Amino acid sequence: MDKKINFHFERPEENIGYLLWQATMQWQKQMNRALDELNLTHTQFVIMAALGWLLKISENVTQKEIADHSNTDRMMVSKILRTLQKNGLIERKEHETDTRAKCVFLTTKGIETLQKAIDIKNKANDCFFDKLLDKQQFGNELRNITE
Repeated sequence: MDKKINFHFERPEENIGYLLWQATMQWQKQMNRALDELNLTHTQFVIMAALGWLLKISENVTQKEIADHSNTDRMMVSKILRTLQKNGLIERKEHETDTRAKCVFLTTKGIETLQKAIDIKNKANDCFFDKLLDKQQFGNELRNITE
């Protein structure tokens, strides 16, 4: 094959998308490693944290609301909730008004585990992002591209 591919840069490290991908992969790996002691994956933590936030404002949190809040696929959320329920971290009950929906709750064990996970994640985040010169500015820039 004679044709050359024009990447518009000399090395992958000159591309911001590549750098974001690499940083994200390293961050996720470190978050998973940190949460291993609680037998939680990072994705399970995200779903539990979304549930925790939603429970602060509503007593009836549905799977759809968790998926929407965490910006994740509903089927994936369903699978993760099954695992969390099997592990005794959440419960699901019939919705008071919507017979098609189930409400999701944290169990006492789930609340304790989530609090420990939040503490672990905060330390792991601090460690990972410690290399940044201006964490606040970085956070602002991330908000700019995610809104």
